[in-house]
Amino acid sequence: MTENPSPVVTDIPRYVAPQPNYQPEAAQTTTNRATANIVLFALTLLTTTMAGAYTAGVAHPLLHPAGLLQGLSFSIPLMAILLFHEMGHYITARRNNVSVTLPYFIPAPLPSIFIIGTFGAFIRMKSPPRSRRTMFDVGAAGPWAGMLLAVPAVIIGLHYSEIMPLDHRAAGLELGNSLLFLGLARWILGVNPNAVSVTLHPIAFAGWIGLLVTTLNLLPVGQLDGGHVIYALFGRSHRAISRLFVLCCVLMVAVPWLLGWSFWLGWLLWAVLLVFLGVGHPAAIDSETPLDPQRRAAAWLTIALFVLTFTPVPISFVTPPENPNSQVYDVMHHAAPAPHPHRICL
Repeated sequence: MTENPSPVVTDIPRYVAPQPNYQPEAAQTTTNRATANIVLFALTLLTTTMAGAYTAGVAHPLLHPAGLLQGLSFSIPLMAILLFHEMGHYITARRNNVSVTLPYFIPAPLPSIFIIGTFGAFIRMKSPPRSRRTMFDVGAAGPWAGMLLAVPAVIIGLHYSEIMPLDHRAAGLELGNSLLFLGLARWILGVNPNAVSVTLHPIAFAGWIGLLVTTLNLLPVGQLDGGHVIYALFGRSHRAISRLFVLCCVLMVAVPWLLGWSFWLGWLLWAVLLVFLGVGHPAAIDSETPLDPQRRAAAWLTIALFVLTFTPVPISFVTPPENPNSQVYDVMHHAAPAPHPHRICL
């Protein structure tokens, strides 16, 4: 069972209808529009850097600037991945004449507890897309743009990671594994990662977070990126699919709990969040024209990306077995001195 569910990392580009007293965007200055975005970006860069420093073993990074700098090897690639994700949405929306805000980054308080230092980022749509095709372009652009940096981060980080003998007695936070991360680990390390321990470099950890962000955003529910893709692909059937996946989030907690298996409590939190945000999707101006063959193929590739990055138990807490020889754990260890031991489960 998960003792400490990981922070919810989410990106929800949502359309919000203008209020009666809505002032046209042109009436606002560019400086005023960007101030909040810049401040939030700076704060999130600070909290993610602090999180990286804590993971590197720096007890009070704000009191030790030199120690704070150790967190940059984690925060810079992570922030770059999140920024690419959001700018993928932003640029594609602007090219399709959809009015959107600049990205809003969300810093996480207490980065010593919230181990990545952020709750992600989001943009807001201020005008509805003209068609399902435009909706697909905007929704899918973010995850694919983020992957342009997440995959290289994993590859580069694994090159700098250290292989050590497997220790079944280790305890701590165990980071789950996706098919994509497992394949990259086997390729880069040149060994079976199930048979060794790997001290994971912070760049690789940032890349792993990037893959998790992709998974969460591609959940085919409501106005998540995956919800945009499902709406564009299936039209009116999207609501039934959204409800099914909310149920799946609940079952991914309930079924393992009943069977005594490990599970991530975060799926239950996501189910509540998704119900609160709504499983429906606002209609595009032209809601009848289906995707063209090229976009339909791209939509199925985006669904495949969700499968490849999906991790059933992203984070769990593992205690060493009483008899280390009685149980075998397939693990990769993330470099983290006490009191923040993290490891990646394969």
